Amino acid sequence: MTTSDSGVGGKVTPIDFDKNHLLEKSILPIINTQRPITALGFVWIWIGIAVMIATFQLGANGITGVPLLHVVLVIFFANVVLALLMLLTADIGTEHGLSFSVYLRAPFGVYGTHFPSVFRGIIAAVWFGIQTYLGALALNGIFEYLTGFSNWTIWYAVFAIVQVANTAMGIKAVERLAAIAAPAILAISIWMYFTLDVLAQTQGINIWRFVGEQDVTVLTLFLANVAFWSTLAIDIPNITRFVKAPSGEKRFFHRNKNVLLAQLLALPATQAWIALIGAVSFIAAGEWNPVTVIQGQGEGLSLIILLVLVILAQWSTNNAANLIPAALAFVNAGAPKISYPVAVLISAVVGTLFMPWAILDNLFSFLFSYGAFLSAIGGIMIADYYFIRGRRLNVPDLYLTSGQFYYFKGFNPAGIIAWLVAGTVAFYSEQWAFVLGFLLGALIYFVIMRLFVMKRFPQKECDEPIPDKYLGTSVGYDWVYSRENQNFKRVHFSELDNNITRDYQ
Repeated sequence: MTTSDSGVGGKVTPIDFDKNHLLEKSILPIINTQRPITALGFVWIWIGIAVMIATFQLGANGITGVPLLHVVLVIFFANVVLALLMLLTADIGTEHGLSFSVYLRAPFGVYGTHFPSVFRGIIAAVWFGIQTYLGALALNGIFEYLTGFSNWTIWYAVFAIVQVANTAMGIKAVERLAAIAAPAILAISIWMYFTLDVLAQTQGINIWRFVGEQDVTVLTLFLANVAFWSTLAIDIPNITRFVKAPSGEKRFFHRNKNVLLAQLLALPATQAWIALIGAVSFIAAGEWNPVTVIQGQGEGLSLIILLVLVILAQWSTNNAANLIPAALAFVNAGAPKISYPVAVLISAVVGTLFMPWAILDNLFSFLFSYGAFLSAIGGIMIADYYFIRGRRLNVPDLYLTSGQFYYFKGFNPAGIIAWLVAGTVAFYSEQWAFVLGFLLGALIYFVIMRLFVMKRFPQKECDEPIPDKYLGTSVGYDWVYSRENQNFKRVHFSELDNNITRDYQ
């Protein structure tokens, strides 16, 4: 077996697709010309993601101690802050076309990646279960109204199977669903606002002057909302690697222009709006769950339509925010034996086994607990991508057990130590978990990498005198894999004709 030119100079070890456990089609870099999601498509995806029933509970919890206007503003600006952070990690997908789990091989090692990525995958799977449970309640509501038959467990199984099938069809199917679901979801939220406002007025309540009596502070609400999307803040490359980006564009915001609108506007605005509905629902009806509220306020055809829209809301969130990240994490851990469709099914099973219906009663505790360890991963990613590598990456070695990311027996001590220490400190920091985890993770990782790891395990991209050599989209290049030649080739976008994309994929 011969070696071949990697496209960045020198010879590289052949990468056998059928024998390499680091390689599977769904976790290969996405070629820039084969990214299907437009700016509008990404906006619809984010609206679909943000409109999840758990967001209603965030608003309801906030209104118990904070005035409604403050709840809306705090949640909006918390999500703007998170969106800015998410934009930094999104560039990993835009620039190199890499999934979250594959990129983690750089800061954690080719084997070490499995600890943080599978942890994230399990959290995503649990959220799948939560969303599916709430969608099953809506389904049960429809059929109970029509037939009198009530059994949410049956509808849970049906709804789970449908979502698994849809997500297994690929990112384009996910985008199409979001384009249908997002406008419908906005329609139901508008109906709920006006219906609940009228209900509150009949009780002599002004929703904008209502203040609860529980001990909920603005700071707690802000930090809870930052932690809420800590999951996607770190693994957003799973989606942005499919978002169209101008090849050869070095300016950061121009290169990520199709990401900007969705993350900096659609996410904060939608999240704040849905939290508002949850808060108003709690004020007027004493219940944050829209399924319960709709069943109490709707009737006839309107009841059925509204519950169908609730189902669409959970479905569109689960596809992009939960099943895709979980599946890619499990593919990364089990390649090449576990394919993407199989991993989607595994994600659904794992999420169900955690009995997510019991977690809803302790949502804030759940958010802060896992947010502590996920925030540490986010800090490590930012430190590695921007401050250690300067956005450059030796992509072929991410798929080699003998390459530079093998470190010490497949583990990068800097990543493992930083994650465990920062995550543990953050875990015991309660509401400050996300902030402390992120900052400590970045700092500890950077120091250990610079002072110890890089002296023993050189990183080619960090020592390369030509800065463009290990960049991707921003300099007009893509990494493409040839199964026939068993190698990666760095190809300029002008060469990505039909022959290249057919031979290297």
